[in-house]
Amino acid sequence: MNATLTRWICITAYCSLAAAPLAAQAPTADPPPKTLICDGVGMAHVRSNGRNAAADLHLAIVDLQSEADACLDEGPWTVVSKTIFPPSGDKHDYMSVGPYWWPDPNKVDGKPYIRRDGKVNPERMEYDNVGLKHTCNNSLTLALAWYYTGNPNYAEHAAEVLRTYFLRPETAMNPNLNFGQAIPGRTQGRGIGIIDTAGLIRAVDAARLLEESPAWTDSDGRGLRNWLAQYLDWLRNSRNGRDEDRTKNNHATWYDTQVACFAIYTNQPELARDVLQAAAKRRIDTQIRADGMQPHELARTKSWDYSVMNLKAFFNLARLGEHVGVDLWNHRTEGSGGIRDALDALIPYALAKRAWKHEQITSLEGSKLAELLRRAAVAYDEPAYEATLKRLLSDDDQLNSTRFQLTHPNRSVKPHP
Repeated sequence: MNATLTRWICITAYCSLAAAPLAAQAPTADPPPKTLICDGVGMAHVRSNGRNAAADLHLAIVDLQSEADACLDEGPWTVVSKTIFPPSGDKHDYMSVGPYWWPDPNKVDGKPYIRRDGKVNPERMEYDNVGLKHTCNNSLTLALAWYYTGNPNYAEHAAEVLRTYFLRPETAMNPNLNFGQAIPGRTQGRGIGIIDTAGLIRAVDAARLLEESPAWTDSDGRGLRNWLAQYLDWLRNSRNGRDEDRTKNNHATWYDTQVACFAIYTNQPELARDVLQAAAKRRIDTQIRADGMQPHELARTKSWDYSVMNLKAFFNLARLGEHVGVDLWNHRTEGSGGIRDALDALIPYALAKRAWKHEQITSLEGSKLAELLRRAAVAYDEPAYEATLKRLLSDDDQLNSTRFQLTHPNRSVKPHP
């Protein structure tokens, strides 16, 4: 059967069947989920309106269901399944190798490894970073699918994925990253490896969504908060954590994102507030120039990708600031730029109106800026960003099927009468 025809059959089925139970489960007064990064207010609006939600969201929900169905056949993952023992001898300790480090062809054993920035060594796929990434991504996909459809199978599997990786004594990861992004022949682990756990913010939002489901118990919630509280303590007080805190580029931004997110989730709002207030000067002022460009990221071999990735971390910091009364969206000092400047600086290149003059060893994908344009449209109440998004993703199907239609909905979309 033609793929396009198959998809439209699924959409028709969703519109006639799936939307009805969605609306029945979620009355108009449904409170927003307590997500930290996802836009809970916008999500509640979409779910509450159910059958009457704007038609362009049906594509995104159908695609989400399809992805969640695939997730039901995957995982759960665990650190103890790896075949390589970390230096501690304890398989519960997380272990990975640096993505851009390769065997030295001039050495018999290849050690010490040498750096090739931007080129990922496939050896990295043999370590715990793979399972952790799947755990974070799949748990959020499943939790979102449960939130929008009410299908308990999604919630049950999401809960099982999280419990296996973080909570069950026989399979749980120890709350440290002592052996993250090791370099064979050089070091057993580095502070830089802490960026491996940036995906945990997705697991936090997954757990927040699951709090409404019987599949995720109060005991599960306390367990995950306890695990993240221990990991947060390690982030702030370990040698690797302190090293990462002292970095100057995207590693520093994502480090603060993790600390602030875990602090909020573990009921430590004052810590989150302190970190976010300090990020204005420590991260924004030092990483964004007055013209909006990010010099530390421009030095990379994939400078476009890293500029967008770092900007996403800044967006996450600003979003987290909303929870504790810190406004980073509008922070700007004389001589340096702010988050909005950084976004505006990248837009002409995303739209191919200007040629990117910095090193980018892979093709420049302007679409990587799409989600940030939607989030900026909401954060700054600026319709121009939504208009830019529609120019960037001019194909309606491409735009309407994106995940951020559901995690960061367009709040200007009105329900059909």
